[in-house]
Amino acid sequence: MKKKMMLFAAVAMSVSMLAGTSVTALAQDTARVGSLKGPTSMGLVSFMNEAETEDDEDVQFTFEMMAAADEVSAGFTSGDLDIALVPANIASILYNKTEGKVQVIDVNTLGVLYIVTADESIAGVADLKGKTIYSTGKGQTPEYVLNYLLEANGISQDDVTVEFKSEATEVVSVLAQDESAIGILPQPFATAACKQNENLKEVCDLTQEWDKTGKGTLVTGVTIAKKDYIDANPEVIEEFLDEHEDSIEFAEEDTAKTAELVAAAGIVEKAPIAEAAIPKCNLKYLDGEEMKTALGGYLEVLMEQNPESIGGSLPGDDFYYTETED
Repeated sequence: MKKKMMLFAAVAMSVSMLAGTSVTALAQDTARVGSLKGPTSMGLVSFMNEAETEDDEDVQFTFEMMAAADEVSAGFTSGDLDIALVPANIASILYNKTEGKVQVIDVNTLGVLYIVTADESIAGVADLKGKTIYSTGKGQTPEYVLNYLLEANGISQDDVTVEFKSEATEVVSVLAQDESAIGILPQPFATAACKQNENLKEVCDLTQEWDKTGKGTLVTGVTIAKKDYIDANPEVIEEFLDEHEDSIEFAEEDTAKTAELVAAAGIVEKAPIAEAAIPKCNLKYLDGEEMKTALGGYLEVLMEQNPESIGGSLPGDDFYYTETED
């Protein structure tokens, strides 16, 4: 609970600066992009590489990867970042805290969570009753997804013990030391853990478990920008979206080259592990109505479970960016 309150406090402190500002964004030909070190950045690596090696683009994009969601949120709300890739629920929190001054411009990543263990008695969420589970993401997507899936399988939160760790590598360390331990890991860490320890297996894809509930699409990562920045820089936003879509498509089509870029960027240590993980990372570009349908449905589920997880209320239609028409 303490870590969860710290996360919300960090987001609240950051958005208070954004909500109180009256500075109007100015049109510009550069854009600062922040992302989390993980799947969301894996979908960006082709774009990042082109931005570094080509200098003839109309807009100059710069990129910064960070280790934690609150770091990205803080950089975004302080004005150090123009565009940010954040967990889906954090986008909704920022929208509510700033009274609608933030828009989501695309969905970039769907479900990435897996149950990883050497315990052969575990095949799915239904087998977790009475177990201790190690996970990251207190107050974030992993916690809310787990709670929802437990409930969907008739398991009370009191029927399991969840030990939250600050980083995925800590969960991997527990699994390495105790073969009976059960971890919930995002990609690419799930793949990396299994490559490093042949006894570990990805026994359950939580995205597939979510799909069984009939509650729409599990959304992990989205991209946001401030409304005044979007209004002042529509061409920048459109170019970002075009490049982002191309980058995600490249990751899906050429996993070997993307894996090299992922390793070079320091997201995953070795390219072979990255190449094995990329198809499981659910990199997916959605915008417009597809984005609204997928993200809106996911936020509705979180709202039913815990309104605090999305900032207290569902975002309005103005939360969802619509491409400007000429």
